[in-house]
Amino acid sequence: MVFQEVAGARVPIRMWADPADAGEPAMRQLWNVTTLPWVHGLAAMPDVHYGIGATVGSVIAMEGAVSPAAVGVDIGCGMTAVRTSLTAGDLPDDLSRLRSRIERLIPVGMGVHREPVDPRRLHGVPTGDWDSFWARFDELAPAVRARRSRAGVQLGTLGGGNHFLEVCLDTTGRVWLMLHSGSRNIGKELAEYHIGVARGLPHNADLPDRDLAVFVADTPEMAAYRRDLFWAQDYARRNRAVMMALFQDALRQELPAARPTFEEPVSCHHNYVAEEEHDGRRLLVTRKGAIRAGKGELGIIPGSMGTSSYIVRGLGNPFSYQSASHGAGRRMSRNQARKLFDEADLAAQTAGVECRKDRGVVDEIPAAYKDIDEVMARQQDLVEVVAQLKQVVCVKG
Repeated sequence: MVFQEVAGARVPIRMWADPADAGEPAMRQLWNVTTLPWVHGLAAMPDVHYGIGATVGSVIAMEGAVSPAAVGVDIGCGMTAVRTSLTAGDLPDDLSRLRSRIERLIPVGMGVHREPVDPRRLHGVPTGDWDSFWARFDELAPAVRARRSRAGVQLGTLGGGNHFLEVCLDTTGRVWLMLHSGSRNIGKELAEYHIGVARGLPHNADLPDRDLAVFVADTPEMAAYRRDLFWAQDYARRNRAVMMALFQDALRQELPAARPTFEEPVSCHHNYVAEEEHDGRRLLVTRKGAIRAGKGELGIIPGSMGTSSYIVRGLGNPFSYQSASHGAGRRMSRNQARKLFDEADLAAQTAGVECRKDRGVVDEIPAAYKDIDEVMARQQDLVEVVAQLKQVVCVKG
């Protein structure tokens, strides 16, 4: 699909989605973003849908400004996937024991570790300077200083909502491990604090949506947000690395005879800010529900708990600010899904997947999401498919 341009207030909206499918509330949000005087450009991915302030599935390129609510409260949320040496034949017919072991090793929902996980004791966790990482906690906003202990025991935990851990098979029968999570409560609290600060700044008084309040360059507020934002993005990356190491341990413990080994991970944020050069300008690019898809860069585009996911390689399309979709994207709200579907529907749509099938995850039913294959078809100029995965185990919070 070639993107289409939709008129905006100051800059056009480059869309890889049908505006009619996106819906009027999402299109209004996109238009609102283009009214901001700092916006250099805006791209809407194939999974675009209504969000808070800015749509999920947005790529917002600003010059000298950033909107904390557009980034969202799960700073650094993203994906990690690893191909293993195992094949489908190495997996047991009954996958419930494997799922239970994963859930024992990795707390889900509101769960935390009893003691902080020491990442230096795990196989495969990058050896980055953990001491200096935690030392920087004391430089964060005073509003979160009391959360140091909780941030410690939440490192290596999944959370709830649309976060997941999956054992998948690719089309050749190879086993992959894949997970989706972010910066947990510490990212949420940092985001909420800075969103509140931004809303109170005089230059944000007349915005079309108070959730588009921005920080601008060369101000103390921007410096404080950048410091906390980049720390939280690092926390999210480390959280996924620790979880993936624990996930691999679950396979080693459950399938010792198979002696699984693991390739280098593919990992990407999809709720974050990066400083990048586009159109000859240095910009702050917010990807709210979008991945970077620079030429040759690997990324992950998941579907839902009953559909395919994709490992992709970026094509470096400059019109999307070298970005692609972050997933299938929701086609209905969680409340709508709970009203329309029940446990029987969930069981039918996740047939063949070892996963929760209770009322608590009905809002994650596959029918609540857009068709992932249609989403992929709309971005053939953004990414190429490296591997197609289908889950056989899905752990939800």
